[in-house]
Amino acid sequence: MSRADVISALYIVAFSLFIVGLRMLRGPRTAVRGNQVAAVGMAIAVGATLAQEGVGDWGLIALGVAIGVAVGVPSARSVKMTAMPQMVALFNGVGGGAVALIAVVEFRASPVELPLDELIPLLFAAIVGSISFWGSNIAFLKLQELMRRAIRTPPIVNGALLLTAVALAVVIAAGSESELLFWLILLSAGALGVLAVVPIGGADMPVVISTLNAFTGLSAAAAGIALDNTALIVAGMLVGASGSILTKQMADAMNRSIANVFFAGVGTGAPSALAAPGGGGTARSTSAADVAIQLSYARLVVVVPGYGMAVAQAQRAVADLATELEKRGVEVLYAIHPVAGRMPGHMNVLLAEADVPYDKLKEMDDINGEFARTDVSLVIGANDVTNPAARTEPGSPIYGMPILDVDKSASVIVLKRSMSSGFAGIDNPLFYDPKTAMLFGDAKSSVADIVSEVQAL
Repeated sequence: MSRADVISALYIVAFSLFIVGLRMLRGPRTAVRGNQVAAVGMAIAVGATLAQEGVGDWGLIALGVAIGVAVGVPSARSVKMTAMPQMVALFNGVGGGAVALIAVVEFRASPVELPLDELIPLLFAAIVGSISFWGSNIAFLKLQELMRRAIRTPPIVNGALLLTAVALAVVIAAGSESELLFWLILLSAGALGVLAVVPIGGADMPVVISTLNAFTGLSAAAAGIALDNTALIVAGMLVGASGSILTKQMADAMNRSIANVFFAGVGTGAPSALAAPGGGGTARSTSAADVAIQLSYARLVVVVPGYGMAVAQAQRAVADLATELEKRGVEVLYAIHPVAGRMPGHMNVLLAEADVPYDKLKEMDDINGEFARTDVSLVIGANDVTNPAARTEPGSPIYGMPILDVDKSASVIVLKRSMSSGFAGIDNPLFYDPKTAMLFGDAKSSVADIVSEVQAL
């Protein structure tokens, strides 16, 4: 068996592990093992690639691997769950940036004019990789709240940047070997990535992250075609396909098109005044003791987690509360909105970390029919995804977005630090509903106080 045959066999094993690992990521119970399986597949793919003839300077490769391990492992191990979306955005940006750099190196290193079947994928990889790199970095800055101001640019500007990048690519493909044109492609594509993401509000960030993830995968697959690297093609297509499907599902969950997410700028306006809605009314505060009584004598309690739970790291306290209530015969379920948090599956990951049984986590379509029989909905930092304005206010920036129907339950308890608005920057009429009571304070401390009161009953 030749070296080429061995490498092909290793690639087949790696691809199989990629697919198995991806399938295992569908649920929290198998997600950790799925990541491990996919990581083994990637290690095999990398080893097979390095075993090919003509591999470059081994010392430089070893240095790159060492730097990557030194930066990546401590970062991944130390990052808080609240910052995981930012970490995902950064890692995704690194992937897009790597593809763009590969495109630059291959274009410059070729001693002869590249054939079109290599040049066209390389140009595609350069454009999409650059968009993904710069867009992901802007997403990181917005998620980290280092960039608060939304800068709107006319759609014609973004369109002009895209046309510029494509036109320059056509010129290069037609026979120009100008390195300057290639750098201009990267520059225009990078500017497009920045200007496309800057106006987008935090409420739409889960869709943005999954879209940029798909872009990175597609650019990697294109680079694989240019380099004739089977591992890069398959891995890139898996990431691109799964990211595209997730993007479509997330946009559908918000009842919006992907174009609307990128061009409408939801959540970019200034926060609205924190007065009561036009119908009047005031927010009613409550105490941990009163909440404990309500919960203890309920038949069904639905916990609605949001970013506030993630910030406070309250998931284990919430799980402890559920355990205490279930000892008293109370049924406890968890309502998971597709865009709750800052990335797809954010709430699922947090609750799985707290050993909440997976069958207790109910997706929006499954749980909305249960709110009519719910005695108490316990909303923990979930603002925009419970806002009735999405159903009743045509002028609202979230109008038309499907929400969790917590206002249909008999009673609502909202845990928040203050009356501040959510990431969409608008007030929530739910807070002024007569059936709603507000428990102010840090979510973790508030839930811990409720647990103590329940135990004392």
